[in-house]
Amino acid sequence: MKKITTTLLFSFVGLLAFSQTNADIVGEWYNAEKDAVITLFEENEAVSGKITWMQFPNDDNGNPKTDPLNPDENLKSRARMGMVMMSGFAYDEDSVWDDGELYDPKKGKTYSGMMTLKDKNTIDLRGYIGFFIYW
Repeated sequence: MKKITTTLLFSFVGLLAFSQTNADIVGEWYNAEKDAVITLFEENEAVSGKITWMQFPNDDNGNPKTDPLNPDENLKSRARMGMVMMSGFAYDEDSVWDDGELYDPKKGKTYSGMMTLKDKNTIDLRGYIGFFIYW
């Protein structure tokens, strides 16, 4: 009985060592254009993300960029810097976090989202409505 217990224990520990966790993607990531940094953080066992750096944080008048394309009138004047634009991503399997929501301030649109950790330096982020992938 002792050998079986030890074998099961080491098998379980080995399985945990190869499993993905939110810690694998939590941190700072450039967007595809490399003009912003999104900081991914864990919140209520899900992953969210906010804008923490922008190459051009101010508009042509020197004021902080806002969210003028947002369909909600109350949010049009909010600052882009610090904006939570990703929320609710839950780990699914095979390096995939799904069931999230993405807001694109450059378009003023909200999408369902999915992230795939391609390697330790690359996340593939997809936004979609229904079955149609938008980016």
